[in-house]
Amino acid sequence: MTATAREVSAGVFEYRLAGGTFIAPELWGVVEPDASLADFIWFRAGGHAELLFRPEHVEGLAKAMADLPAWVPVLPVGVGSNLIVRDGGVPGVTVRLPKAFAKVGIEGNLVRAGAAAMGITVASAARDASLAGLEFLRGIPGTAGGAVRMNAGAYGRDVADCLVEATVVRRNGRIETLTAAELGFRYRHSALPAGDIVVEALFRAVPGDKAAITAEMDRIAAEREASQPLRSRTGGSTFKNPPGLKAWQLVDAAGCRGLRIGGAQVSQKHTNFLINTGDATSADIEALGDEVRARVLAQSGVALEWEIERVGVA
Repeated sequence: MTATAREVSAGVFEYRLAGGTFIAPELWGVVEPDASLADFIWFRAGGHAELLFRPEHVEGLAKAMADLPAWVPVLPVGVGSNLIVRDGGVPGVTVRLPKAFAKVGIEGNLVRAGAAAMGITVASAARDASLAGLEFLRGIPGTAGGAVRMNAGAYGRDVADCLVEATVVRRNGRIETLTAAELGFRYRHSALPAGDIVVEALFRAVPGDKAAITAEMDRIAAEREASQPLRSRTGGSTFKNPPGLKAWQLVDAAGCRGLRIGGAQVSQKHTNFLINTGDATSADIEALGDEVRARVLAQSGVALEWEIERVGVA
């Protein structure tokens, strides 16, 4: 799956993908055919993006989406902290927002964050403004955009608890601002269609004591360090917690602690984490996850659901 891009006239390019060829004006940003995703995906495994697009600004992203034919799939990717990219790569256009989309600002009791801002950056900006309620974002190892898309959560709170609205570039290029209610949040899920890209999020906080906010963030950081394999190549929490249950306890009870397939292993430290021990393929990681699900189902009767998103061609 190798894409090409060539200029056919001034400012007009021909893009040749496995699914077909299209002509489009120059995109506002950097376009890289056959780009490695394993260079930044947390698992450090998997195939390439057919086309990787880094837009310069929101308007350029909107123009690019409007110019792309409807048959071209679009996948937004943040830092890949909760993602398995299958070994055959990702067809179509993978969009990764650069640092220009990572600005964070304070507006009274609100925190406005670009979608590329990391959770810890958003939490720290709120702390510095003595705003409480966003400390849990310190425990989210991804971007604000990804957190909105999956309704990320930790330590008793999730995005649905504090999001006011999000600005989204639709797959057809329209720029829209959606309220939290319009995003259809439920546990680790939003109703955003595939191909829609979050570019900004507005979070609600409350005035608080800066020392207490700092202490809570420090507690979250220490708890994560003590309980999670943060120094390993991992993809964060692998399975959703079933209602009233903990996924890690079900995995542990099924005898899966330390279980391996190829270079992939269930973490000895936290059994709801899979790790790449060094030479795992994405096929190893996904197969291990499916084996864990099968063993948990056989042992407890509970069908675990993937929390990690799996994308691309096997």
